[in-house]
Amino acid sequence: MNTEAFQSWLTAYGAAWEDCDPEAYMPLFSEDAAYHWTPFEAPRKGHAEIREALSRAMETQKDPDFSFEIISFDGKTGWAHWTCSFTRKSIDEPVRIDGVLCAEFDEAGKCRVFREWWHALEPGQGDLMRDFDA
Repeated sequence: MNTEAFQSWLTAYGAAWEDCDPEAYMPLFSEDAAYHWTPFEAPRKGHAEIREALSRAMETQKDPDFSFEIISFDGKTGWAHWTCSFTRKSIDEPVRIDGVLCAEFDEAGKCRVFREWWHALEPGQGDLMRDFDA
C-alpha cells in the first residue's frame, strides 16, 4: 500500500459516511478488524459489530459532509486529521466533529485496526455553539 492507496481508502471511508451506508464500509475493513470508536470504549470487532455501530450512529445523522488531510503514511499505518459536519435528525441542528484517526492495514490493503480520537460540537454547548456559528 502507498500514500495514494491510503488517500483512496479515506475517500471511500468518507463516501460511505456521506451516503449513510454502513455496508459500504465493509470492503474497507478486514473480516476480523478492530474498530476503536474512542480510546475509552472496547473496540467493535469484525464486520457485524462494526456495521451495527455505524448503523446506529448514522440513524441520527442527515447530510454528512466528511473531509480529511493525511498526516502521514508509512506503507502499513496511516494517520489523518478529519472533520465531519451533519444535521442531528432529532433536533434538526448542526453538529461538527473534529478528529484524528490511525488506520493499520493488512497485506490486502484492508484496515485491520482502526483508532480514532474525536470531539463533537453539539447544539446546546453554550458559548461553544456561538463560536461555531461565527
